Amino acid sequence: MFEKNLSNSFFTKPYSSEQIAKRIREVLNGKVGFYSVGLYPASLAYNCALQNEGLNILLAPREGRELFGAFSDIDLSEMDIDIRNKIESMATSKIHKPERYNTLEDLLINCELVVLSSNSKHIINDVNLAFKLRNNLNRNNVLIACLVGSFCHDYNLNESFVLCEKLNNLAFFSGFHRHGALRNPLDSFTANFCHPDAMNAIVGAKLLNKLSPNIQVSAGIHNIEGQYIKAAKNISSILAGFGHAFHKNNPGLLPTLLTLLLDQCLDQAAYVSMRRSDRDDLYTKQPFPITELGYSVQRIVASFFRNGDFVQVRDHTFSQLTAMVADVRGSMMLPVSGKPTRNFQAGQVLAEMMIEYKRCPKGVDEFIEWCEKAGLKRGALEGINSLNYWPYILKKYSIPLNNSSMINLLYMCIMGPNVIKKDIYNVMTSSRELANYCQESVNSFQSKKISNSLNNFHLKNSIDFITKSLMDEDRLFFELNEIDYDNSLESEDKPIYNQVIDFIETSILES
Repeated sequence: MFEKNLSNSFFTKPYSSEQIAKRIREVLNGKVGFYSVGLYPASLAYNCALQNEGLNILLAPREGRELFGAFSDIDLSEMDIDIRNKIESMATSKIHKPERYNTLEDLLINCELVVLSSNSKHIINDVNLAFKLRNNLNRNNVLIACLVGSFCHDYNLNESFVLCEKLNNLAFFSGFHRHGALRNPLDSFTANFCHPDAMNAIVGAKLLNKLSPNIQVSAGIHNIEGQYIKAAKNISSILAGFGHAFHKNNPGLLPTLLTLLLDQCLDQAAYVSMRRSDRDDLYTKQPFPITELGYSVQRIVASFFRNGDFVQVRDHTFSQLTAMVADVRGSMMLPVSGKPTRNFQAGQVLAEMMIEYKRCPKGVDEFIEWCEKAGLKRGALEGINSLNYWPYILKKYSIPLNNSSMINLLYMCIMGPNVIKKDIYNVMTSSRELANYCQESVNSFQSKKISNSLNNFHLKNSIDFITKSLMDEDRLFFELNEIDYDNSLESEDKPIYNQVIDFIETSILES
């Protein structure tokens, strides 16, 4: 598909003090280019044009696309005409007569950092093209980044993945971009610029931070984890939108639902982090402590249960994960003014149609049809793109089902077999069932073993199991023994949420 370890740095080895100093000045005084201009790059350009006289941003729309094609007619009518003209100038090549829009080649010639803004449909081809053009132009110190917020899929290998994991040195830029927010002259925003090398991350963040006084960009080395979080966040915000719309009269449920969605995004990122082939370099080959790159420190910890104890297998300190978490939180909030994110809106559509039809969608095609009828463009719904590949992602990164139970539920609602759709509908639409699902679905195998033993405490084998576990000084009996509940409740007598949990655990990895 592409070379995994392609060079992608502002700096050329071997280093010299004069060369490094000169290169840092060049980068910090350089321009940032955005190729394939969708809603976010155009809105960011609007903010830059609104705030700055000196424009350090260049745009290159994809061939055949309009510069403002991602905006609705209402959005366009509300834009200041002078600002729109400035944005046009950012996208126009002045050296060609007649004038034309910039191309990717123009960005590589005139910018120090080029962000490929493509969605999952185009990003792999765009990455390959960008590196090829950069080499042909002898501009190998131009840093290439992406901001794709969904999983990619290799159809030859039938494998889904996080792009930054496949291409280790690809940079990743992520910022919160609610509908219209970046066109607010008074609002402020946080963003991440991530690269596996701390110096590249710091310099790139400084360059991006100069684009607008309203945009605060911080550096991070968590490009793979950050990209995973963004993809999982785009799925999760669909369920958040559903929760806000369907359960708006059940305010006790929403905090549980939204907290689980955020926590599970971070839990899953920990398992993805363990798969990084370059993880040792993050600590041993950095010029600066990675805990000092940004503001605040949050820790993602992945552990597993062995011989009765939790063993910590990955404690990765992500400097400057705060902006990433803010992005997740923001995407799951119903704003006081303006529209929520497009994936959130898709969740609202899901709720409205499930209320109308009193069922789950028949499949992803019907759900997309509902979204398009509500005015949401198919290409903008990256959460649905990622949801298509969800079982592959679970298998590739060995993500436990109890750490992904909320997205698992949404997957079954939209893409599950008809045999379970009625039960899924009952769980998602009943506040009590959904709250019970939230509580029970996050339990580990060991936790379920305890719960099942107590639920069947009227049986002698359950009593024996609990008492022997408590009396075992080596604490191995509980770990090494199972219970056969031949006389326990049959499956159809279980609560609906438990039947859904059982079905997901036995079938989702086979989807």
